[in-house]
Amino acid sequence: MLKPVKTQARGSAGGSFAIVASRYNARFVQAMVRAARTELTRAKAAKVRLVQVPGAYEIPIVAASLARPGPARPDAIICLGVILRGETVHAAHIGEAVSRALMDLQLQSGVPVIHEVLLLENEQQARARCLSKTHNRGAEAAHTAVAMVEVMRRVAARPD
Repeated sequence: MLKPVKTQARGSAGGSFAIVASRYNARFVQAMVRAARTELTRAKAAKVRLVQVPGAYEIPIVAASLARPGPARPDAIICLGVILRGETVHAAHIGEAVSRALMDLQLQSGVPVIHEVLLLENEQQARARCLSKTHNRGAEAAHTAVAMVEVMRRVAARPD
């Protein structure tokens, strides 16, 4: 059951965010991108960088490049894509590979990687999760990114 997205009042205290989004299934992914950007703007993000890639399989390599240490490294990376199942197992293989790569990346880099590369059964599920203003996974991803930046800042501060 889908739960409505709640607007968060918290700010990111000037955090820097990257969005890596697939061009494949663009209608759905672009709706998530718009929702994520809106929520990051509400959270007063200092910087939001959008990088678009051909498909979901290409998301991890770009996210890994963004997570490398350096002055342009974002505080969190939001990965957005839509994979629709077909008649073969190809979609499942892509979904599993992307999920594994994104988890490994955040553990190795220490940068929160928000995984909203959705593996869905059909376009009806995509419409419900990407085009709805009350259930948009892009907005949820932005909320999670802002929350994780706050958590990581607290963890790094390590009170004495």
